[in-house]
Amino acid sequence: MSSNRPGRWFRRLIVTLVVLAVLAIAVDRIAAVVAQNQLASMATKEAAKYDVRSADTSVKIGGFGFFPQLFKEDFSKVTLTMEKPTLTKIPGENLTVDMHSVHVPRSLLTQQSGAVTIDTTNLRLQFAPRELGRLAVAATDLQGLSLVVVDGKLHAKLTLGGSSADVPITPKISNGRMALAVDQLPDGIPAVLRTALQNRLADGIEIPKLPFGAQVTGVSIEDNSVVLTAAVQDLKFNS
Repeated sequence: MSSNRPGRWFRRLIVTLVVLAVLAIAVDRIAAVVAQNQLASMATKEAAKYDVRSADTSVKIGGFGFFPQLFKEDFSKVTLTMEKPTLTKIPGENLTVDMHSVHVPRSLLTQQSGAVTIDTTNLRLQFAPRELGRLAVAATDLQGLSLVVVDGKLHAKLTLGGSSADVPITPKISNGRMALAVDQLPDGIPAVLRTALQNRLADGIEIPKLPFGAQVTGVSIEDNSVVLTAAVQDLKFNS
């Protein structure tokens, strides 16, 4: 009988260690959720300063283990997502903010005061081409203008003086504005349409004010959406 005691003791030890590991993981996840909600609240408050609001704001803390990162007060990656954000001039579909090297004081976990500082921040705003078209109409005063995505390419459709045209265009960031460069005009297009498309669209559109003081770095077409990318220098959230 005594020969079985070491085996029983070993099995109990293994079970105890497994239970403790499961509890540690559960506590780690619960603490992470609390911190994520706190960061989401801080981000919402900061975004409101730029007149940006959303239907829902969430935060996901990346990296391996919450407590090890909290102990160092340095999270490798935090992703902020704002669904259906409303900016000053344009309603968006989705706003994603990837933050790297996020310095979070441990005091924030207990709702105390403090500030979160981020070394590197990249922002991605996705919105519908029709919203870009509304901005283009306001900038060019071409009431018969609309923008759509066709086979992954942005197109400008313009009706003017009884004539119509449908041409592919390429959005580009230039001098803080978004220029809409006409790729190729079909032969026989009326001069009034040619002038309107080439000149007025090339003047560009004022880029919507982005949250957190982000500066636009590029624009692209993905699926059926227009996507602005931007970067933020020295982002900071206050509790």
